[in-house]
Formats: sequence, structure tokens, C-alpha cells
Amino acid sequence: MSEVKVPKRKEKCENCTKQCNKKQSEDGADSHLKKEEVNGQFPEESPLLLSSCLSCDGCLSEEESLKISQQNLEELERVLALNKKCDVSKRRVLVASVCPQSLPFFAVKFGVDITEAAHKLCGFLKSLGVHFVLDSTLAAGFSILESQKEFVQRFRRRNQDSTALPMFTSSCPGWIRYSERVLGSLVTPHICTARSPQQIMGCLVKDFFSKQQKLSPEKVFHVLVAPCFDKKLEAVREEFYNSLLESRDVDCVLTSGEIYHLMEQRKVSVEELDSVPLDHVLGEAGDAALLRHEGRGSEGFLEHIFKHAAKELFGLEVQEITYKSLRNRDFQEVTLERDGETLLQFAAVYGFRNIQTLVHRMRKGRIPYQLVEVLSCPGGCLSGRGQAESDGGGRVDKALVQQMEDAYSSLPVRLPELNPVLQTLYRDWLQGHDSTHTHTLLHTHYSSQTHTQPPHMQW
Repeated sequence: MSEVKVPKRKEKCENCTKQCNKKQSEDGADSHLKKEEVNGQFPEESPLLLSSCLSCDGCLSEEESLKISQQNLEELERVLALNKKCDVSKRRVLVASVCPQSLPFFAVKFGVDITEAAHKLCGFLKSLGVHFVLDSTLAAGFSILESQKEFVQRFRRRNQDSTALPMFTSSCPGWIRYSERVLGSLVTPHICTARSPQQIMGCLVKDFFSKQQKLSPEKVFHVLVAPCFDKKLEAVREEFYNSLLESRDVDCVLTSGEIYHLMEQRKVSVEELDSVPLDHVLGEAGDAALLRHEGRGSEGFLEHIFKHAAKELFGLEVQEITYKSLRNRDFQEVTLERDGETLLQFAAVYGFRNIQTLVHRMRKGRIPYQLVEVLSCPGGCLSGRGQAESDGGGRVDKALVQQMEDAYSSLPVRLPELNPVLQTLYRDWLQGHDSTHTHTLLHTHYSSQTHTQPPHMQW
């Protein structure tokens, strides 16, 4: 677990602090928590992370710990070294997919704009021996479109299905794991079934791209560069392993910080890196412009679904969305009104404190929202601890996050509906928007796993 940089004992959520009866003697965390907690609340500056709760040894099995520990730079370098030694027929083709929220980190670190940062990063990865470098924004587009469609379906059946609403987003693996392991049936039926951008990218690479390159999936080693350590947890989920092909959709998740650390280890300067355009899933020529989806530090699920639902359900065109902050900047809501009537009410809930508030309200039946975008990292995906922690560790570098937000917002926004590559892939890869293939490859399911929790862990 050392490579994942998740301490065995760290600040816990209120639930663990009050109810977990395990001894916490390894680093005196128990006494530390008692000092930090005041009247059942934690001070704002305490680095309370959802992953701190999920990555203690009460939630990770030995098998999971082993699988996650293998997702590190050493594993990447092992595959690269084998490629140099073994026969050509036994070599693996390395494909790296880069999350859009990772590129601002490299832009700030390199002191260049995002497009140049992407090219420099691509140059570095290819200098290591990576064969293809892809932008995973395309996969996020699929996830958004499928989430939009599912929300409309859930809204229309809300009067017949008590679990249809609210719908919770499903792109954050920390939130998903917490829902399954602790919250259980209270939340899991409400989680959107659309796969996260990471896992859709995995399907795209192993199913479509490998065929384009005339490769079998097991010949492809798929690396994903992400801002968050929790993405490693997601990659090892059982449903994302194809037993027939003996291949995972994503073989190895490396954080932005880990890649940057590798550059430092190798004493690679930005100036000496070649600028190499990213590759494209369809193999199209030319350097396509980098684009983003809406949202200040996330994939923008809330904004895209809100605008789509307003038009699809009520015939209203929404150009700009106005957020209303409630408890703090990480608990905001947006409302659609017509003639004094509230038609839609969505919320963006980031960070574990706000998630706890949301869950407590849900237990009391006081959730007015039809959709909630939930992210475990305060500030959204740009603040993922795989890239936003200060050099000392444990604290978020707020100045770095602000620079990343500025860089990210500089990219132009494009609606996924208007992306011609997505429409081509729906036709040629998935055999249509509503096909069985689309449902199988772009969706998954979430279920209660509360039996894996100690019996005293109850909300």
C-alpha cells in the first residue's frame, strides 16, 4: 500500500470516530482525533478525506490491497522492461489515457498552456516506450450522454418507482465505494448506472481501439493518468475484469503526481521534451483541439444533465446556470423555475462533510433534489489528492488548485451531443444509442455490500 500513499490510520469520518471500536494504536490516531473533534464537528482545515475512511484495513481486503499495490510506477517500468527484452510476438502495446483534470496539473508544473502541456506529456510517455496516448474526454462524453438519458427515464417513472429519484452521479469511486460498503440500500438504488469516464475509456481501448489496431485485448496494457488515488480502487473492481480475455479494462492507474515524480527521478526537463500531438481513437489525422465539459473542477455532469432535462422534459433552453451556495462553496444547488413553480432542483455536493450532511437529510426524508452530483474531494476532481497535495503531504495546496482551475477554465466547452466522434462510435462500435451493446459496455450496477462491514458500523 505504500505506493498508494494511503496511511493505515488517518482522520476518520464522524461515523468511524464515534462508533469504530477497533484499537488505533499504530500512530496514536485515536487521541489525535479526540483533539480535533469539537462538539461532534471537525474544524474546516482538518484534511478529512472520504478515502481516509475507505482505505483503512477495515474496508480493504488483502486481495484488494495486493491488486492496488501493483498499480504503481514499478509495474509500468516492469512492462516497459519486458518489452525491451522479450520476443516481438510477446510484447504488449502500451496505451495511456489521460484524464482531462490531470492536464491542468501538468500545465501549471510545466509553466505552459494546457495544449502544450498535453503535447509535452505525450512526448515524455512515448519516450518511455508508450505507443499511444489518448485524451479520455471522449469517454466522459459517453458517460454524460448516458447519464442524461437515464435521468430523464428516472424522472418520468418517479411516481411509480420510489428509488428513481434522487439520482446520484456515479463517476467518483470513493463515493461509490462508501455507498456500497456503508450506506447500502439507502443509496445504491439511486446511483446512476452509467459507467465512469475511466471505465468507459477502458472499454473503448480494450474493445474498440484494440480491434482497430488488430490486437487482442490481453496484448494491450492500458495505463490511465488520473488526479485521484481512488481511481486505483475503481480499476480493480470485479465487474471491470473480463475473465474470458483475462484482461482488465484498465490495467494500471497512475496519478498525475506519480508521473511527475517519474520525470523528476529521470531528471527530465520540460525544455528537452518533444511536443508530440495526442493520438486519436479513430486514428483520424491532425491535432484535434482540446476541449472540456462544463463544471468548475469535475466532468460537469450536473450542468449537462440540468440543461438536457430542462429542454427534454419542459421545453426550456437554459444558457447559464446560477449556483446558490448553501453550507459552503462545496454544497451548492441550482433550480429551474417557471411561473413561480420549481421544476427541477439539483445539488453539487463535494467533500465528506457535505456528503454526511446529505446522507443525514436523506435518512430524514428531507432531500428536495432530483439529482445530486457527488464527489468525495472538496473542490472537485482537480483537487484530487494524487495531484493537489502540498509537497509536505496531507494538505491541499490551495494556490496550486486555483492555478489548475484557471487553466482548466481556459479550455473551450463543447456539448457531447455535438461531438461527431461520439456519434460515429455510437454507430460503428455500439450499434446504436439504445442497443444491447451500449447497455452492456457503458453501464454497470451497484449494490449493497454492507455485509462486509463490521456489525457495529451502522448509520
